[in-house]
Amino acid sequence: MPLVTTKKMFEAAYQGGYAIGAFNVNNMEIIQGIVQAATKLNAPLILQVSAGARKYANHTYLTKLVEAAVAEAGLPIALHLDHGPDFETCKSCIDGGFTSVMIDGSHLPFEENVALTKEVVDYAHSKGVTVEGELGQLAGIEDDVNVSEEDASFTKPEEVEEFVSRTGVDSLAIAIGTSHGAYKFKPGQKPELRFDILEEIERILPGFPIVLHGASSVVPEFVEQINKFGGDLPDAIGIPEEMLRKAAGMAVCKINIDSDLRLAMTAAVRKHMAENPGHFDPRQYLAPARDAIEGMVAHKIETVLGCAGKA
Repeated sequence: MPLVTTKKMFEAAYQGGYAIGAFNVNNMEIIQGIVQAATKLNAPLILQVSAGARKYANHTYLTKLVEAAVAEAGLPIALHLDHGPDFETCKSCIDGGFTSVMIDGSHLPFEENVALTKEVVDYAHSKGVTVEGELGQLAGIEDDVNVSEEDASFTKPEEVEEFVSRTGVDSLAIAIGTSHGAYKFKPGQKPELRFDILEEIERILPGFPIVLHGASSVVPEFVEQINKFGGDLPDAIGIPEEMLRKAAGMAVCKINIDSDLRLAMTAAVRKHMAENPGHFDPRQYLAPARDAIEGMVAHKIETVLGCAGKA
């Protein structure tokens, strides 16, 4: 089975009341762990690459690793650009084999966001590639995305219909209280998603797929394990999984997960190195890291996303 776009995935997810996991990838072990979990659970899958990941691992290496995963798994897998910063980056990914791209013009004034997004949509659609746009800004830091709490803003429901109709985007990322990175909330601050905004957008755009960024739950056991074996991470509070599952049962068809992958991998590596100080073969510590990612992704598919058995 070749790489697929997100179009049919999202149609099925919307009708079925579940979401597809969009997992950020940076190397072979991360891809293997994610794909092994999805294969065992027969789940559709989006593997997404940030601009930072392309700089780190190289576009060609990452696409070839994903192509290998497709050949091995036989699952419907989309290869997606996460937070494309400009037309040139999106075009490079489209020309380089990606089946979906995100253009992030959320930091721009509305008219400039529309113009940039439409430029990407026109080119992508001419190549059979789907496009995700964004309205509203999430706070937090992740790779090249850095938005202060003061600059963050919720999506305005009154803007979504005009934005979608004028740009032609295939899905829309919105800001309803999620946040990039592991440290989403201040101590004592209660995580809360604005389901009223999501409900209003669903009413305005019935059947249209919505995306949530910054949706890692920051599993406490990973943070505790990192700290146990020499780390110094502060207490982190993520998005409660029950809130994400509720969103997946509504208009949200794609949920992005990155920080949980990083925490799971780092926790496993730290534990292995602490318990086996004489080991220096990367295969010895990357194998348990891969297993940790597989377990975490399987949990997300079954508990949060609800897409097990939907491939």
